[in-house]
Amino acid sequence: MSTEPLVTIPARKGKAAHVAKGQLVKVVNTHGEQVVDTWAFNRDDMTEFMSNEHTRAHMLKIIPKPGDVLLTNHRRPILTLLEDTSGGIHDMLIAACDRYRYELLGCEGHHDNCTDNLAAGLAELNLTPPETPSPLNLFMNIPVAADDTLSFEAPPDPVKGGHVVLRAEMDLVIAFSACPQDILPINGTACAPTEAHFMVYDG
Repeated sequence: MSTEPLVTIPARKGKAAHVAKGQLVKVVNTHGEQVVDTWAFNRDDMTEFMSNEHTRAHMLKIIPKPGDVLLTNHRRPILTLLEDTSGGIHDMLIAACDRYRYELLGCEGHHDNCTDNLAAGLAELNLTPPETPSPLNLFMNIPVAADDTLSFEAPPDPVKGGHVVLRAEMDLVIAFSACPQDILPINGTACAPTEAHFMVYDG
């Protein structure tokens, strides 16, 4: 196991890192109830990025499990989910929150959001996202009911310190947002976003 230090994804904010092909990324739900929006971009051409739409067509699931390969919008492998101790609840359907989302939820003025967090995290690496792809929403509970409707719910069985491990299948840039949603209960019934953590290490 790596001795690399954990990097903090601050509550309500974003972070990004370079990852070489073959390296592993461990994402930790430190307090057990924090959604972590996750993106991955081809390091050499950021117009190629992890795509939920293409991945769902490939794996024929709406929640990835260990062993599943996540594809880009060019239908190439970019990450493989190797390990999951978090309870296995993730979302591949919901877009990243943005200022328009919070306006619709009744917020006035600025509200932290995952779209801005993606841009801010990449800006620390002097990078700009070509767009805001739909993220892999780690640890997010969006159940599908029998009538095919969706709902935003608190994690059913939160695992404090639960984590996933992803393997890079190309040289990439990974980005995270500790989702700042504090109106709907996806970050727990207290609606209180917290920090999460990650590390990048050699496999």
